[in-house]
Amino acid sequence: MKAGTKFIAGAGMISLTVGYLMAAGIKETGVYFLTPTELAEKIEVDPSFYDVGLKMGADVVVGTIERDVATQTITFEVTDGEHVFPVVYRGLAPDTFTDSVEVVVEGRLMPDGVFHATTLLAKCGSRYEAEAGEEHPEGIDV
Repeated sequence: MKAGTKFIAGAGMISLTVGYLMAAGIKETGVYFLTPTELAEKIEVDPSFYDVGLKMGADVVVGTIERDVATQTITFEVTDGEHVFPVVYRGLAPDTFTDSVEVVVEGRLMPDGVFHATTLLAKCGSRYEAEAGEEHPEGIDV
């Protein structure tokens, strides 16, 4: 076999291996991002979708936050206006986590219908946004 042919064959093998490793890594770390309605539809179509890692973006339902300080467990409900899911999160919540705040929870929906979150992110409150009528730093009215 000629040296050029060996080089091309070797480069092809390396390219295929790198491509496979990239695809496997993306598949392993890729996560769905759904709203509660999209999640409910997904489960209705595919009941085996439980216990799949995903992120869900929604609003916290007012009055549903319960904290157990001893176990650092927070239970609450999230909604997008159509569907509601109960969420259990174990850990410390961000300071901005309050009633009716927008959150992104990452975890798994279990067959009992409870979303077990491993990550809880809360949207920053309006205290960081300019008030109506206030001038923006670049001179633009808000």
